[in-house]
Amino acid sequence: MNPAPNHSEPSAASLGNQVRRAILWRSGSQILAQMVQWAATFLVIRILDPKDYGLYAMTGVVLVFLNMLNGYGLASGLIQRDDVTRRQTRQLFGMLIAVNALLALGQIAIAPIAAAYYRQPEVAQLLRVQALIYVITPFAALPYALLSRAMEFRRQATANIAASLAGAAAALGGALAGWGVWTLVWAPIALYAVRAAILTWGARSLMWPSFDFRGAGHLARYGGIMAAGQFFWFLQSQVDVLIGGRSFDAHALGIYTTALFLAQIFVSKVVPPLNEVAFSAYARIQHDDDAVARAFVQSVRIIMLMAMPFYLGLAVTAEPLVLTALDAKWVEVAPVVRLIALAMPFMTVQVLYSPACDARGRPGVSAQNGAVGALLLGAAFLIGVRWGPIGLAWSWVAAYPLYLFASTWRALPVIGARRRDLALAIIPSGIAAVGMAIVVMMVDHALPPLAAPIRLAILVAAGAVTYGAWLAMFARGTVRELIAVIRKRPVPIAA
Repeated sequence: MNPAPNHSEPSAASLGNQVRRAILWRSGSQILAQMVQWAATFLVIRILDPKDYGLYAMTGVVLVFLNMLNGYGLASGLIQRDDVTRRQTRQLFGMLIAVNALLALGQIAIAPIAAAYYRQPEVAQLLRVQALIYVITPFAALPYALLSRAMEFRRQATANIAASLAGAAAALGGALAGWGVWTLVWAPIALYAVRAAILTWGARSLMWPSFDFRGAGHLARYGGIMAAGQFFWFLQSQVDVLIGGRSFDAHALGIYTTALFLAQIFVSKVVPPLNEVAFSAYARIQHDDDAVARAFVQSVRIIMLMAMPFYLGLAVTAEPLVLTALDAKWVEVAPVVRLIALAMPFMTVQVLYSPACDARGRPGVSAQNGAVGALLLGAAFLIGVRWGPIGLAWSWVAAYPLYLFASTWRALPVIGARRRDLALAIIPSGIAAVGMAIVVMMVDHALPPLAAPIRLAILVAAGAVTYGAWLAMFARGTVRELIAVIRKRPVPIAA
């Protein structure tokens, strides 16, 4: 139900229903899109070699570094504002075009330098073609901002699903055609192009850009602070590849980055769409301190209910999972996955802070947290790289709890939530997941030698039964809360 025209703030029930619908559309479409992408990804991994993924990871450092400046921070400024004019929208479009044109030229210029750093000439050719991504970005970022501001996630869902199908088709086609590492270049370009086209159509955002940026200082300032936070996120998320890429050969780097991909599937694929919904919702209630705090704690409780069993289950089933989903040639991935998965619960809570702080108009908190994370993780990776991929994995386990502690101390006062409430939101699912992991390890130890798929199926079933039974006995309230979000009951955000 839409609020009356003369109301500046939505009612609790209205916003709660909007959030529920947004979560279902955004997360539901993400799950469907990711199922398509994962199916294609695992098939492609079986076809390509670890060296291909190592080369692609080397280009990824440059891509992530430049993409943090691609204008999505500017777009977030549009979402966060209470009111937006058509002139401001045209100015944002102009900013996006100008920024991404500079980034494309910058990447082409950096390409030979990156190739020389990694001692891999092919990296330069890959980066030059990947500059096409910046041509596409303005036509995705602008409609994304407009649709997110209106909480129109159904149209975003359509774009995500169609884009996933296009990317999966390009990936499978390229791998089967023998493109090698170029498969990993063209598939994302196909995905981004389809997503941008459908988003632009859905938001009706194709307009003449304005390059007169007078009066748009607020967008630039907000986007600049967001970019600072993304810069530090780049340092902490890519410094391992930057360090490892210089020290490892392409095969070893491919093993490490594939393990990282598997361990981060939940936090990198499931959490971000939920954070997009959360940012839009927090922005709508940013002036109600209690509502923001309650909404944040609720989101942590629900997300960790799903995340904890995933991560600990991944840690204890890493070997049969790798042998089943990938291939025997990837068996070196399993011990690396097992370690990194143990650090991922800390990372999941960490990334939930940003949308709440940004929506409160305090993106600088995310930037400060990112700086601390870059420092801690960078130091850990410099030490861990001496022991190869396993050493980098141990660096995650050692550094991320410290990083989360520092971020919690800084972010919770801005959000308005108490440390006690945060702990109580995590503990039930954490205890249940630890108990599940112990049972799964005992079952695995008792099993006779079995084929990897059969062994994996038995362990997953044992884990699901154990986790479900524990929640039924000790965390029924949290389960009921998750069911209420999925069903058509209002979500109690501001009341």
